[in-house]
This record gives sequence, C-alpha cells and structure tokens, in this order.
Amino acid sequence: MKNMKRILFSQLIFLCTLSFFSVNVRCVAADVERPKLVVGIVVDQMRWDYLYRYYDLYGNDGFKRLMSEGYNCENTMINYVPSVTAIGHTSVYTGSVPSIHGITGNYFFMDGKSVYCCEDTTVSTVGSKSDAGKMSPQKMLATTIGDEIKIATNFQSKVVGVALKDRAAILPAGHSADGAFWFDSKSNLFITSTYYMKKLPKWVAEYNKTIGEVTLEDVFYTPLGNKLTEEMAKAAITGEQLGQNGTMDMLTVSFSCTDLIGHKYGTHHEKTREIYVDLDSRLADFFSFLDETIGKGQYLVFLTADHGAANNILMMQEHGIPAEGFFSTMIQNELSSYLMEKFGVSQKLLSGISSYKVYLDHKAIVSQKLNLDEVKNTALEWLKEKPQFEYVVDFEHINDATVPSLIREKIINGYNRMRSGDIQLVLNPANYEVLGDEIDEGTTHGLWNPYDAHIPFIIMGWHVNSGTTQKPTYITDIAPTVCSLIHIQMPNGCIGNSVIQ
Repeated sequence: MKNMKRILFSQLIFLCTLSFFSVNVRCVAADVERPKLVVGIVVDQMRWDYLYRYYDLYGNDGFKRLMSEGYNCENTMINYVPSVTAIGHTSVYTGSVPSIHGITGNYFFMDGKSVYCCEDTTVSTVGSKSDAGKMSPQKMLATTIGDEIKIATNFQSKVVGVALKDRAAILPAGHSADGAFWFDSKSNLFITSTYYMKKLPKWVAEYNKTIGEVTLEDVFYTPLGNKLTEEMAKAAITGEQLGQNGTMDMLTVSFSCTDLIGHKYGTHHEKTREIYVDLDSRLADFFSFLDETIGKGQYLVFLTADHGAANNILMMQEHGIPAEGFFSTMIQNELSSYLMEKFGVSQKLLSGISSYKVYLDHKAIVSQKLNLDEVKNTALEWLKEKPQFEYVVDFEHINDATVPSLIREKIINGYNRMRSGDIQLVLNPANYEVLGDEIDEGTTHGLWNPYDAHIPFIIMGWHVNSGTTQKPTYITDIAPTVCSLIHIQMPNGCIGNSVIQ
C-alpha cells in the first residue's frame, strides 16, 4: 500500500511539474519580442554603386537614412547564375539558390516545354478580364520569410506582396500569403489571382479608382511607376491594417520600373538618374508613413536588389573598353542546324537557349535513337570554337570543368537538374545578350560578373544598430538575417547565414 501511495504521489508531482513547465513555455513564447511589421524592399536592377553615383542628389530621408541609421552590407554578392528578376526575388526571400528553390529563370524549360516562372493555368484572374492573373507561386519549391512568419505565429500574421511585375509580387510573398497584387497593363489596374482570393479586397478596388487614365509608357518608363508602387504599398498597410493587429505582419514591395528604364536606356542615362532620384524621395515619404503609422523603431525594413546591370556596350567600346553583344537567337539557329546536319536528322535536337543555358531536346534525341552524351559533346565542341565564350560547361560534369572556383560555385548553385538544361555558357566580361538585331543604348543582366552580381543590402529599424561591413555577404544571407532578428526559423531551403550577430 505504501509503495502504491509513493507511486501515485510521484506521478502527481510529475504531472504538476509538466503542467507548470508547459504553461511557462507558452508564456515565454507569448512574450517573444518582435517588430510590428517587417517590410522587404527590392529595387529591380539596382546596382550597388547607385548608392554612391547619385549620392549627392539624394535627400537625407531616403537612401541616406538607410545608410546612416541602418546596417549596410557593402559587399553583398549574388552567388549563382543567372542573375535575373525571378531568381533574385526568390533568393532574397528564401535564402536559397535555384538548385534548391527551383526558380531557375524568368522562363525555363520543364519536360521540354518553355514555361513562365509564375504561370498557373489552374487559377484565374481576379480584378480584370485579362489572363494576367493566371499566376501563382506553385513552381517555387522552398518557403519564404513570409511563410516562416506565418508558421511561427500559427498563421495569425498577415503577409502581402506588392509590385508592378507579377513575379516580383508573387514570389517574395510566398505560398501562404494573404495576397499578392501586381499591375495589369491591359486594364491599368492592380489585380491578383484566385490562388489567393475570389474577389479583390475593397481597399484594392478603391485604390484602383485613383489610378486614372495612364499608358504603358507612363507606368513603366517614368517616375509614375514608383508613385503607383509606393501608394499601393501604403494602401496595403492601411487596408489590411498591417502591423496594427497585435501580431507581426509582413509587406514585400518591389519597385519594377527601375528595371524597365535600365533595359531601355542603360546605366548612365539621365532617365536612369531621374528614376533613382525620384525613388529616393518615394522611400523618404514611405519611411515617414511607417514612422507615423507603425511607429519609429517598431518596424524592420530592408532594401536590396534582385540583380544589377552591365554598362552599355556602345559606351564601353567608345572608351576603348572591350565589350560585345551575344545574339542568342543566331547562335541557337546555327547550333540547331549544325546538330541536325551532323547527325543526319530532320528533327531539331535543340529546344533552345535561355538565360545562357543550352537545352537539348532529350525526347527528340531518344526518338532519333541517338546517344545523348554524343549529341551534347558535339554541341560542346561547336560552342567552344566561339571566341565570345570564356567557358562552355557540361552541367553533369561541372567539377571536371577548368573554370575558377567562384564561377564553378555559381554554376552549381544555379543548376537544377529538372529545369536547367544541359550546358552553361560563360561569356567574356562586358559581353551580354542583345535582344534584337543590333546593339542599342540600353542594357541587360544575367551574368556572374560584379556588374550584375554586386547588389545593395541595408537593414534598418527594429533592434538594428547602425554600422557598415565590408565582409563578404551574399543574397542568400538576407533571409536568415531577417529571421534571426525576428526570432523565427529560417526558410526550409535556406543556405545563408545571418550577417548580424
């Protein structure tokens, strides 16, 4: 009997202790300090040196405020290829690389078919009658900061994405977002997808009424694009009461017209200067809005870019600097004809060249009873004869390629075996793809080189001390830095590290 009483008493003590511990764990979790709002800002095609090229033209409350009050990582690099919009936005918010998160380009091939990174035929447009809303993040394989915020708060937080470009709104916001909104150039309205909702929120419908009559040129190639984006971001905060619900929320914002203007006019044009000076004033206004609405020091904001841009080829040549264009369509047609003639077939053996990657048509090669390795090696040898390529790399034998280790790592990080094709092209410095028949005053991006890979990364606000570091940091370090500061798990494909200890 005494033994039985001892056992019962011991069990009672254990259950009381367990109950006390459980209650205290819940209390500790409830008391975790977090900002009211996390704001991620991506400036499309912003080279790192734009912080300084236009420094004297900036006011004190935009870029300069970020640089003086925030923590500035001066040596942040993209650690994969290609450096393009969809991948950049995905990598910023997943802390990962194409090899893992699966977004290997704006467009890429799946099962031999070219697909757009966000296209989704299972969903429909919400907000207009066009097909521009048939989009979702379903091709992205990893979680984002926003997804992890949702998980950490038992899905009580709100996450919203805003941009002119669909991919710049959808991919950053993540899989579990409450909404992603982008600009439909056919209707001149911000729209979304049935992936998120069946009807536009009232605040979006009301904001759309304020846009008025605009043209595609106005929105994408003038400061109006910055204005619409900033005002839409403020409308989202007000409409969804972001940061005002007692739970940490997140807003992702991407300024897209900087990229379109850069493509059209290049890195040194007055239009490029104009758009960044305007963006500086927009940032100043937005930060003031956050101070008033959320409270200074109560929000965490970071600014970065999805990629940079090459200096214009004609400008470089004018000053005696080696530079040349890569006409991918011409190379693609020539290589395709060569392979058909070489193997004596009438069917094309090449699916295409996209983002400096060569995609062989595996199904056609099998149907013609050809050996894939033989076809690939033939293509490799033909491409190696072209002087504009520094390296031509077989993805399946990357470690055998005689390329610098930095470039090799970027190729490996950018390679997803189901979506990246067969061969990586590495161009000479200052060479880039020309979209058209001749080189113009504009530019593009997509390469491993510093002009495309060196991006800004500044974080400001909640528990961030001002400072600067020249230590090597990477685009994949952004997500874990944010997650560390707000005490949540990093995204499930993250390979980076926090830059703030």
